[in-house]
Amino acid sequence: MPITDAMRARHVVRQYLSTPLPDDVVAALRSRIEDNNRAHGTDIRLVTGDARVFGPLWGTVRARSVRNCLVMSGPDAPDLDERLGYGGADLMLAAQDLGLNTWWIGGTFSKRAAARVSGATGRIVAVVALGYGATQGAAHASKRPEEVSSYEGQAPDWFTRGVEAALLAPTAFGKQAFTLSGRGGEVTLRCEDSAYAGQDRGLVKYHFEVGAGRDNFTWAR
Repeated sequence: MPITDAMRARHVVRQYLSTPLPDDVVAALRSRIEDNNRAHGTDIRLVTGDARVFGPLWGTVRARSVRNCLVMSGPDAPDLDERLGYGGADLMLAAQDLGLNTWWIGGTFSKRAAARVSGATGRIVAVVALGYGATQGAAHASKRPEEVSSYEGQAPDWFTRGVEAALLAPTAFGKQAFTLSGRGGEVTLRCEDSAYAGQDRGLVKYHFEVGAGRDNFTWAR
């Protein structure tokens, strides 16, 4: 499906069936992961079959149903969270296109367990549960475009499309704590200061670029 359709179809799914991932799906995911790791200097790992990344504190029935996940890691750097958010957005939409469901988990997991099952040696920022969901999830409550965006003058169509796509991105606790402002061909993205701001920035940035078309604008420095 077109990636914009995958954005609309992707919803948070927190409970999964025990159905194993087919070999061709695993191969496609690993190839996409390699592409992202090369592009972003990350060390994202795919764990299948026994992704025990939750400690006792988060060992709910839903959490225990997670059998496959992406461990989002890389060499520590100030912008690592953003790069992993960006790459994670791409991988979640690729998974959706492969018929899988996903759940971005930025905090409620055990980093020690994630390192153990994946072999990741860098800083672990998040995990992405993936597999065949018990349901397809449901659309989350969303802010209105005018609540998160502004444009100096008449907003062009590409900016409007970008904002709509950004509102489909997963964000910490579903807060959509970001703003997008545009002027001419330049766009500024700001995320509310929090432990998850870098992740949110990468996730939102990827979605906006896909919706707006990367050739239509530049990011403000």
